[in-house]
Formats: sequence, C-alpha cells, structure tokens
Amino acid sequence: MTTTGKQIFTTLDAGGSLTVEVGEATFPEPTGAQVLVKMEAAPINPSDLALLFSAADLENADYSPGKIVAQMPEPFLSGSKGRHGQRLPVGNEGAGTVIAAGEDPAAQALVGQRVACVPGNAFSEYAIAPAAMCMPLGEISSVDGASAFVNPMTALGFVETARMEGHNAIIHLAAASNLGQMLNRICQEDGMKLVNIVRKQDHADLLKSQGAEYVVNSSDDDFMDQLRGAIDATDAYLGFDPIGGGKMTDAVLKAMEQVAARKMTEFSRYGSDQDKKMYMYGRLDLGPTILTPSYGLQWTVSGWLLTPFLAKAGMETVVRMRMRVLTNMKTTFASTYKAHVNLEQMLEKDAALDYRAMKTGEKYLVTPHG
Repeated sequence: MTTTGKQIFTTLDAGGSLTVEVGEATFPEPTGAQVLVKMEAAPINPSDLALLFSAADLENADYSPGKIVAQMPEPFLSGSKGRHGQRLPVGNEGAGTVIAAGEDPAAQALVGQRVACVPGNAFSEYAIAPAAMCMPLGEISSVDGASAFVNPMTALGFVETARMEGHNAIIHLAAASNLGQMLNRICQEDGMKLVNIVRKQDHADLLKSQGAEYVVNSSDDDFMDQLRGAIDATDAYLGFDPIGGGKMTDAVLKAMEQVAARKMTEFSRYGSDQDKKMYMYGRLDLGPTILTPSYGLQWTVSGWLLTPFLAKAGMETVVRMRMRVLTNMKTTFASTYKAHVNLEQMLEKDAALDYRAMKTGEKYLVTPHG
C-alpha cells in the first residue's frame, strides 16, 4: 500500500532556471529496516538552503502559489552541473510519527512512536527513513525534537574534534546562532574554553547573559585587541567558521599567530611553531575566502562536515552523543524559531527572502501539515 502527500522539490535546468515547488509524491510501503514517518516539523538549516536555492536570484524570481522560478548565476550554475535536470527533494532533518514500518524488528518497534529523523526529504508530509537514523522522542513534541540531529550533533562534534586533536579551547564564529548557543552551553558543561565571535552588541549581550566568558564583537574598533586577549587567555588555536567567505578566518589565524609569536624566545622567518587550524563548516558568505601571508607556515584551513566526522568518531561515540542530545533536548540542545510555515507558505516571497538571509536567531520551522 502506498501513501500520497505533498513535498517540496527543487530542480535546476542547464539553462539556469531553478524551480522550487510543492508537488505530489508517492511513498511506498516501507520494507526491511525502513519506517514511514508522518512529518510534523522540520527546521530550515543553512545546509538545506544550499540545495533548495543555492545562489539563485530570489529578489527577481517569479512567485506563484506553491512555486518559485528563479535564475541561477554563474559560477554556481556550471558548478552544479551534476544536478541539472534532477527533481530533488529537500530537508535534512525533522520529526514526526511513525505510521508504518518494514519487517525488521527494530523498525516495527517504532510504529506509533514520535521520532526525530534524517530522511533527506523532511520538507514533506511523509518521509521514508532508516530505523537506525530515528531517535524516539518519548514525551518530547515534534516541534521541540525537530532539530535533534544537525545542530546538536554538529556542536557536540566540534567539542569531540577538539579533544581528538588535543585542544582545550575553541574559537567559534557567528556564535550567537542556535548552534552557537548550544555550543556555549556544551562548553560550559564540559569545561571546554570557548571564544565566541559575534558582529552585533545585542548578540554579545545574549551570549554573556547565558554565561559566556569570552565574547568578541567583530564590529568593535578594538576587535583584534579583544581577540588576541581572548586567545591569550584560553590558548585557543582551533576555530570553526560557518561564514566561509571574506576575511574573518584570516583575522583569526592572524590573531592566533600574533599571540603565539609573542611567546617565542627566538625569531624565525617561518613564524611560530604553534599549530593553528580553522575548520569551515558552512558558506553563509558565498564570496572568496581571503587569506593573507601573515601567520607563518604552521596553519591549516580545512572543511568540516558532520557525516564524515560521525564515521570517523565511531558508533560508541555517536551513541553517546545521541543519548546526550535526547536527555537534554529541552535544555542544552533547545532550539528557537522565528516563524512556523507550512509547505506553501515556505515558498511565499517574504518568507523565502527572510529565511534565505540566514540571520542569527531567525530560523524558520516547516510544519508540513499546517
């Protein structure tokens, strides 16, 4: 028996026309270790926007009920050649109720339960998901559990990465985001020092009100002095950057080197021997990443992605992380949303332009059934 429901699809053709629309989809009876979830809530994360819209021109797009048609500029059009002509579902994570399951006992055990899941098509009335990637929520609502995977596991992953690489402190950019606030709470609980970089005073005030000790405002005239002071106090030589483009990673590496160079007893033309590393885990800024020759040669800029990290960390660590998230879903890992929208409202111009801007603290939640 199949189930029919509405779902968001995104299609980019070779001519540069991007169509995002609400369409009808048919979901087969789940088999094996699969479950069929009636989706009740799904957050719009930056990782979803990369597939949903990428760099398409939404300001000048054509909007009609349940549909957006926009032009994709270069080099993003040619850079997305692999998806040309494909009608793709969207939505990494969400929560809902399992209404059917395959014959596998682990899948059957989930029938009737509310779960958080990562189906890859969460902007939908229904979704097929692997039972192994479903987290039973118990008394936790779908709204509260919708963001149980991406942000919580990413924030925990940063701390695990720091420990694995021998660090006791982290620098985090765009630190007042939902994820940043989670990371702040985790670091306080775990005794990991955290340097929070924000760009607005109200964001700094928010984090300080939540117990953050080191908060640096990039809009302040003495930003670099503040940053050097925080790095000196914490020995933070590992950073995580969701912005990607621009000069902020460069500024952090520069400050790291300046602090390390002050502690050198002998001059070296190659800079300090302090390892300095910045991970980029997002692209809020689609412009070029600008790096300058100002921090010696002991530095690394690398990408960080949740799925490869989880594979590297191993099942024991992943299970421990997931249990911590479930236990603290309404506290450490709580998320807030600016607005709730259904599938059709998600594609209205005002909403699309608003959540696509990815402003700190203004995440949207999709409720597929209204």
